[in-house]
Amino acid sequence: MNLEAPTSSFHHRVQDAFQNPGRLEAIRQAAARFYEHRDAVLGALQDADALRDLARLIRAHTIANLDTYLVQFEVSVQQAGGQVHWARDAAEARSIVLDIACQADAKRIAKSKSMVTEEIRLNKALMDAGLEVIETDLGEFIAQLGGDHPSHIIAPVLHLTRQEIGAIFQEKLGVDYTDDPLALNQIAREKLREVYLSSDIGITGCNFAVAESGTICLATNEGNGRMVTTLPRVHIAIMGMERIVPTLDDLAVMLQLLGRSATGQKMTVYTSLINGPRRQGDPHGPDAVHVIILDNGRTKALAGDLAEILYCIRCGACLNVCPVYKTIGGHAYGSVYPGPVGAIISPILGGIPAFADLPHASTLCGACQEVCPVRIDLPALLLRLRRDTVVEGQSPSWLRRGMQIYAKTASKPSRFSLATGVAALGTRLLGRDWIRLPFPGPLAAWTRFRHFPVFARRIFQHQLKDDQHE
Repeated sequence: MNLEAPTSSFHHRVQDAFQNPGRLEAIRQAAARFYEHRDAVLGALQDADALRDLARLIRAHTIANLDTYLVQFEVSVQQAGGQVHWARDAAEARSIVLDIACQADAKRIAKSKSMVTEEIRLNKALMDAGLEVIETDLGEFIAQLGGDHPSHIIAPVLHLTRQEIGAIFQEKLGVDYTDDPLALNQIAREKLREVYLSSDIGITGCNFAVAESGTICLATNEGNGRMVTTLPRVHIAIMGMERIVPTLDDLAVMLQLLGRSATGQKMTVYTSLINGPRRQGDPHGPDAVHVIILDNGRTKALAGDLAEILYCIRCGACLNVCPVYKTIGGHAYGSVYPGPVGAIISPILGGIPAFADLPHASTLCGACQEVCPVRIDLPALLLRLRRDTVVEGQSPSWLRRGMQIYAKTASKPSRFSLATGVAALGTRLLGRDWIRLPFPGPLAAWTRFRHFPVFARRIFQHQLKDDQHE
């Protein structure tokens, strides 16, 4: 298993989330703001739909030719003076980082925001080896101080209120309590300044890698990404193998959509393009640049009918619009990747047994597909994973048996007509329009929160025939 399995059930995690309505409200408000800003800036972008279509074509072409572009990228990085490492899984990626740290005689590591390092549980491995690791992204820094983990792909502490952040700073940093955002930012800036100057290694993720030039692109809204890649002696960039585009022109297309879809910005504040280590005459920059290309289950997706999820550019737009994510928050998913995209990626990387509930944590309303900048058919992928959970025997026995009965009933018109007639009569004995009584067994999950509609007296097929005869 490549992605760490959660230690509690999905239903328990959801119940835990409901115990803190203040955090859920903070998530709903922040997600709504992101969506409103996204809607405004995309609406003002000329030919936005055409740009999204082009971005989808670029991603589809790249993933279909991933082996070619990864090899080209490796050659380009080496020509620029960098080193490329290939990691089959999380353990191998962690081992490579530890080897580089040992060779560099490193003691302190500064990290920029990186979901893939969360995926491989890198921080724990480094700290277990005696290294000091400091997150420098403000959200990640807060999460690390609080012993927490990210709840959103682009906004790690979306679930925390400013009052909670102020209390964390007071307890962990020994400063006077404040919940003023500007003051909190200033406290973090002062604490992190010395970290940049004293770290031996800087570790980042990779928003995009450019095959033709060996360029690593980092898109951030804080200056920490540039500090982490410029001041330490060694820079390590860890990237999922799908995070690649063929050319700089293709990168320009992606960057126009990334910021708009993620936070409603025309472009992220800092967009850094990194090409190898410091060259002779350069005043700043690392002495060595290492790029780790991670598989960790991605080739499994590439080889099956879920490959489209590899088009994802990690903007988080699907989370901001998802009614389930906004209701239960990110931690309830039990994965570093929450929301609709996480409900697909997590079973792929961590295995269906560990994340069998996530594909069902969706209304299939299609809003995620509507906002996706590269138009990934997320509802279709969720349905395929639901199928896979049944095939692997991970769906509840009552549901499997129920669907078998339904299949036999629906396959014969006479059976279906009889069943609907009985259902109509039975449900109307319990209510006129809605059944307000609690249902027994597994069906109680429905009636605990909503009423159940009674069945129609006559099925639609019969009504349609009557209309055609009139």
